[in-house]
Amino acid sequence: MDKKENSETINPLIDGHLHYLHNVSVDNVIFGYHEKELKVLLQRPQGMAKWQLPGGYIKRTETIGEAARRIAEARTGLTELYLEQFRSFGTPRRTEDEDFTPELLSKVSGFKVPADFWMFDYFVSVGFYTLTEFSRVKPNGDFYMEECEWWPVSELPEMVFDHLEMIKEALKTLRVHIYHHPIGYELLPEKFTLQDIHALYETILDRKLDSRNFTKKLLTTGIIIKLGEQKKMKGHRYPFLYMFDKDKYENALKEMMVLVV
Repeated sequence: MDKKENSETINPLIDGHLHYLHNVSVDNVIFGYHEKELKVLLQRPQGMAKWQLPGGYIKRTETIGEAARRIAEARTGLTELYLEQFRSFGTPRRTEDEDFTPELLSKVSGFKVPADFWMFDYFVSVGFYTLTEFSRVKPNGDFYMEECEWWPVSELPEMVFDHLEMIKEALKTLRVHIYHHPIGYELLPEKFTLQDIHALYETILDRKLDSRNFTKKLLTTGIIIKLGEQKKMKGHRYPFLYMFDKDKYENALKEMMVLVV
């Protein structure tokens, strides 16, 4: 939830029912990649021990995709992010959680929240995954969030509702999309080594890839360009840096080229 709409402050607990759709929300699985680990951006609301995905309600003036982008941009501080809708989630009891109560919201907001408040109704959530370069993100919560930070997907904390299932489903989708979507381009820095891109694909797919065949495919297709620069590494030979040829990369994806088998 953001703080402003048309330059006026909106408190979702007081007048949110006037500005947001009921019974449908969006949640973003924001992926980053750092030190050979795939990470996801999570937030923890005030007064709660459990963590949750960045998400929120859909304004009556925007599309579902616009809502997902607004929320992702607010949490990362970045624009022009890569987003993909991957699934919807809905069961009658999915928003029931011992930590998510009218009493807690009343305490945090200073507003008396009734037991039949609209936020406790049956909500369907539309799931998006977002890809971004880890080093560029400045995690940022909103006025109800106590913390907002990266977590390795292999070491996730206790989470509210069905948000753990959402992350698992987003990761499954990412592993399918990695063959024909610009996953590497979005998660790696502008300049990277062959070892970096090889490790990224192994991390996402969670399996070993033949280094020689993978590198050969990258180089022969011309989707990456070797630069006249080397990465300085302590105690190692300095490997050459590469960058994507974006036009060739996008053309290869359109032609359904497969980098790994």
